[in-house]
Amino acid sequence: MRKFAGVFPYLVSPIGADGAVLEAPLRALVEHLIASGVHGLTPLGSTGEFAYLNALQRREIVRIVVEQTGGRVPVIAGVAATTTADAMAQARDYAGLGVDGILALMEAYFPIAEAGVVAYFTAIADATDLPVVLYTNPNFQRSDLSLGAIEKLSHHPRIIAIKDASTNTGRLLSILNRVEGRMDVFSASAHIPAAVMLIGGVGWMAGPACVIPRQSVRLYELCRAGDWAAALPLQRQLWRINELFAQYALAACIKGALQWQGFAVGDPLPPQAPLSAEGRAVVAEALAALGEPQANGHG
Repeated sequence: MRKFAGVFPYLVSPIGADGAVLEAPLRALVEHLIASGVHGLTPLGSTGEFAYLNALQRREIVRIVVEQTGGRVPVIAGVAATTTADAMAQARDYAGLGVDGILALMEAYFPIAEAGVVAYFTAIADATDLPVVLYTNPNFQRSDLSLGAIEKLSHHPRIIAIKDASTNTGRLLSILNRVEGRMDVFSASAHIPAAVMLIGGVGWMAGPACVIPRQSVRLYELCRAGDWAAALPLQRQLWRINELFAQYALAACIKGALQWQGFAVGDPLPPQAPLSAEGRAVVAEALAALGEPQANGHG
């Protein structure tokens, strides 16, 4: 079963006022990120506003990303649903489009017992032959993946990794201890990526990597080499972007930053609000401090 490691930016979902996917900016962003050295791409994560998109929009985004990537790096598409049947159908559909893996998330209106959570993710993993990365974000979910559920799921041959977006890095160490090498751990923007790499993580899947891909890849390379004397100062420098990601709405922050960089990715889908003028100024200042140029004309 294929393994994944490295920096996987959570792609934004550029949607026009008429609801159509903005294809040119999405293709331009894919090209930019691959040219910047990222190790994979993840459409339909939280930064991709999956919860605000309809099925046709989700499918079109996955299709465009897979087509533009052309096999140069793996594409791990987000699958999220409130029903097991819907999640399985999404996984099969995206597999048919040519994705390399599935990022599996549970949406829930009513709380789901642990047995139901395990059954849901098991069904997604059984739906295709693709490797599956579990995704849990307890700040936004009704039903979280408990340590017990994670341990059970780690025995499935196609469930190969987890991205835990809690703010508890100690929980990541508990997961690593529980799964005993059967499952890899990715950092999220809520964690300090270098710290997660230090305890045994294999990379990170996060929205900020969309706007600082080169610096993110450099940090990953330093961590992989064990050059902590160089990695930690760079991590401190980059942490400002993570702080802003937490301070402002996820999609609004990254879309605003990408617009500043010249990518015409549009605003978040209503009723979400776009990044405020104050937020745009703060984000622009942070990017400029990292040497990111303001630009125009990326689709």
